[in-house]
Amino acid sequence: MATYFLILSYDGTAFNGWQAQKKASLRTVQETLEGAAAKIFGVSTPVTASGRTDAGVHALGQVCSFCADTSIPPEKLADCFNALLPPDVRAMESGLAPADFDACRSAKRKTYVYSLYFSRRENPLKERFCVRAGTMPDLKGMSAAAKLLEGEHDFKAFCAADSSAKTTVRTLYAVRLRREPALTGEEMRIYVTGNGFLYNMVRTIAGTLLDVGQGRKSLADVERALVAGDRGAVGRTMPAKGLCLLGVEYDKVVPADKNFTEIS
Repeated sequence: MATYFLILSYDGTAFNGWQAQKKASLRTVQETLEGAAAKIFGVSTPVTASGRTDAGVHALGQVCSFCADTSIPPEKLADCFNALLPPDVRAMESGLAPADFDACRSAKRKTYVYSLYFSRRENPLKERFCVRAGTMPDLKGMSAAAKLLEGEHDFKAFCAADSSAKTTVRTLYAVRLRREPALTGEEMRIYVTGNGFLYNMVRTIAGTLLDVGQGRKSLADVERALVAGDRGAVGRTMPAKGLCLLGVEYDKVVPADKNFTEIS
């Protein structure tokens, strides 16, 4: 029995998140992947992800691990999975991992990206993966607010009320904005890298930064949210469709990708 990793990319639109649900009617990425694994290996094969993505959230670099007894070359496992997986989820890479590797517990840093576009009207070519936000906000104010979020803080105010997390303290290594010209209008990406995230945390960070940029929240509100845990001081929780798990970093177990480890 050996331990393997998979790097997954999926369109989360039609998935009820990563984690398998008791209701068979709820389609999840984990259930879909484990169904394929059972066919490949002939036995039930639990698959662990770096973290749970919520319903409607996408992933470019979700990392998974599992144990299996197989003669299939590790680098070919991705192709075996893809032959059985639906078109909205794909294994981009596979390989052999150390015996003690666990995609969740071994993760060091994760990077999410939230995508916005600015337009008077909805653009059907963007609506699946971006959120329309009207006119371009004040980038200077947003950048200043993003800087306040970096470091170790109690992010209780940025967490959904029904979160089961034992502690709400997290460390954000970088919160960066990138403005990008597009064929129609302009787009913005909000990159957030941290050691872990609370339920709805990144979506609420994106909403808070946008509210600062649009004049609905101030830098003082952001500071109050971090110091006092005042939920009323943070912005809206943005829709799931704009959020994507960009990548996960480990201690040289899974191949690193500069696209998500180096954000300017």
